[in-house]
Amino acid sequence: MPRPPHRPARHTSARGDAVSLARALSKLGVCSRREAERWIGEGRVAVDGRVVRDPTWRVDPARDRLSVDGGLVRPAERVYLALHKPRGVVTSRVPERGAPTVYDHLDPALSHVAPVGRLDKASEGLLLLTNDTRWAARLTDPASHVDKRYHVQVDRVADDALLAALRAGARTDEGETLRVKDAALLRAGTRTSWLELVLDEGRNRHIRRLLAALGVEVLRLVRVAIGPLPLGSLPRGAVRTLTAAERDLLARAADAARSSAGDAG
Repeated sequence: MPRPPHRPARHTSARGDAVSLARALSKLGVCSRREAERWIGEGRVAVDGRVVRDPTWRVDPARDRLSVDGGLVRPAERVYLALHKPRGVVTSRVPERGAPTVYDHLDPALSHVAPVGRLDKASEGLLLLTNDTRWAARLTDPASHVDKRYHVQVDRVADDALLAALRAGARTDEGETLRVKDAALLRAGTRTSWLELVLDEGRNRHIRRLLAALGVEVLRLVRVAIGPLPLGSLPRGAVRTLTAAERDLLARAADAARSSAGDAG
């Protein structure tokens, strides 16, 4: 009877460092988890010199030697980007009914970065991308409540009653009660106006559903800041690298918000 193929031992770790093989490759910044799963299934990935075809195989990236196509995997250089996402562009890797994705605005060598949070297809403005999963988790942790600032054009001239209703909250058709942290009138025309809205949480299509619950239509929605980081003069569709100071500032803002939320609780 032929001997079964040798497979690396499944590592366990008292420190909780063992993760799935697909996640390990993603955390190392080599590729996305979906790409990792495909590579593993194709037999391109080895652990300690042995091919593993199971993406859920547990490994410790600090102890195990991981390789792809025979080349030893080393942690990729950390990348932190700010993109001015245009309207009509989706944040997923897979095009939505032919719509372009944010990856169409990136160098192909940056395909391993992932969005930090989301902006829906019809929205535009500041979007962060990175391959540093720990940094991203600090910003997206629900306990962080990092403020996000939006400029929103609506189909009416906003008055104090609408601003108060946005702060007080409204119940949506799905049964959720949504509100904004702050609301202010930026400018008004004869039929439309621009609002500045601040969220300290981010549910799916939060602003659009809240305004719809109040009978107001969104004509345009632009995210102009995430925490202390403004969109600034970054052109639509352009991308730039965050400075070390900006990265640290965002992380500290997330930590401060988490600490404040804990004190309030």
